[in-house]
Formats: sequence, C-alpha cells, structure tokens
Amino acid sequence: MLLVDGYNMIGGWPALSALSQTDMQEARDRLLNMLADYQAYSGRRVIAVFDAYRVPGLGRSFVQGKVQVYFTKEKETADECIERLVGEYSHRRRQIYVATSDSTEQHVIFAQGALRVSARELLLEVEEMQREVKKTIEPRNGGSSRHTLEDKLPPEVRTRLENWRRQ
Repeated sequence: MLLVDGYNMIGGWPALSALSQTDMQEARDRLLNMLADYQAYSGRRVIAVFDAYRVPGLGRSFVQGKVQVYFTKEKETADECIERLVGEYSHRRRQIYVATSDSTEQHVIFAQGALRVSARELLLEVEEMQREVKKTIEPRNGGSSRHTLEDKLPPEVRTRLENWRRQ
C-alpha cells in the first residue's frame, strides 16, 4: 500500500508545481491520473491524501481513477490523516509506504513501521513506469502501427488467400 501526501507531491514534482500556480484542480487531477496509472502498473494500492486544514467541513473521501482520495477534516492536516491511516492499516498490510518529503512526518511514520518514499523517488518510479508502458505499447515490427489479420495468419494460409485474390 502507498499513502501519498498529495500537496507534498504537487509541490515536489516540477511540472505539477508549475501547473499548481495557475490551476490547482488540474494539478490534483494530473497527479491522481498518474497515481492511477502507477497503481494499475505496480499492483500496489494507492491512497492520496490532500490537506483541507483551513477548509471548514467534515472532510470527504471518494475514488477517482480507482485511487482512494481523502480530503482531511477541518483542523486535520494531511500528516495527521496519514498517521491515522498508517495506524489503521498497519495490522492488515504487510508493508505500508508513505510518499512525503516532510521530514517530521517521515520520523513519525518510521516509528509506526511504515517506509518512506520521497517526492523525488516517487516521481522517478512513476516516470520509469511510464517509459515501460510506452515501450510495451509501441509497435514492435518496424514502426508499423497496423495490426492486421494477415499478421496473425500462418504463411500457407496467406499464400492461399493471395492466390484466390488474384484469380
């Protein structure tokens, strides 16, 4: 399982940090899309936590792109929510990773038995995953992106069909 401090990642990933200066919602959505792809590729459950410390309300939780998303309750920081989730999940999971570059948070989660992944380390993992996926879906036969029935037929069947076509 991977718990992600959402705003910490947005601030630590250069492209998202730049985007957040003009459109925070779009930065969140792009982060969640990348985390959904990462979750699908890695098989590791991902939970993203966003700090709503200064926003009144009860907090909320929803799923976006199969990633569980938490907005914290009023007067609860993302760090506090992550610590609570580590406590809740630590007895049910083999290993919990927390993606944050907050050094105080790192010490607290270490004490609870979770492992830390920095914003930079997670970005490198996500970028590597994107390269692997791209390599897998790129055409394999000389750049041709066509996938035809002919490519799947045995040579003797192709020859017979070509002979019929010419008659």
